[in-house]
Amino acid sequence: MILPSLLPLAFFSLVTATLVPNTELSASNSGLMEQRMYPYGTYINHCDVPGTVALTFDDGPYIYTEELLDLLDAYGAKATFFMNGHNLETNHRLLQRIVNEGHQLASHTWGHPNLPVLSRDQIIQQMTLLESAFESIVGVVPTYMRPPYLSVSDYVLGVMADLGYHVIGASVDTKDYENDHPDLIGRSVEKFNLELDQGGTIILAHDIHEQTVHTLTHIMLDEIVQRGLQRKSLFCLFVPVSTSGGFAN
Repeated sequence: MILPSLLPLAFFSLVTATLVPNTELSASNSGLMEQRMYPYGTYINHCDVPGTVALTFDDGPYIYTEELLDLLDAYGAKATFFMNGHNLETNHRLLQRIVNEGHQLASHTWGHPNLPVLSRDQIIQQMTLLESAFESIVGVVPTYMRPPYLSVSDYVLGVMADLGYHVIGASVDTKDYENDHPDLIGRSVEKFNLELDQGGTIILAHDIHEQTVHTLTHIMLDEIVQRGLQRKSLFCLFVPVSTSGGFAN
């Protein structure tokens, strides 16, 4: 994995696992949405707002995503879903539910390739195919993406800057894809707790794995509540209101 130099996460609309009612998004918090924002194409892997964490899920939608949404709803939590094109056409209703319930859709490319080995045109195609699908299904074009395998280069970041994308990494990588078994998922729980202790704030998991939804996410949400990380803000980061009148996704 090729990583560029890292910067602290700036204000943008990456939805966090904040577990407080929406009514607590006060006027003072809304004012933050007009504050600073790092340039497009910057690699970001930490929340900027103290006391918050961002819960993110990659590679969906899948058969477990519906159950995950039910779980998030039970906790009053919001998450960011970095999706690819594999299962979009059969999950229009699910994508609309994600948007309707206040979660954030973001790009994980159309086909999940290793971006640094692609040409500029190939990278652009990976992004624009997914943009077109999102716009057709839910009327949303995301401005946040996570590179597959967290693999980026300065060249890839330059293309993302040209396309108008914030590039999101992770500072808590649960490695849940290595531990999708009842006897193994405890390893992801341990990794989550360790990296949270070390100051990690953007949590990476995958809604395509059964144990992530059935076990790991329950435990992560309970731990977030216990640590009081949900009390600061509804968002880990903020962006200005878009010119179309809604929040930039």
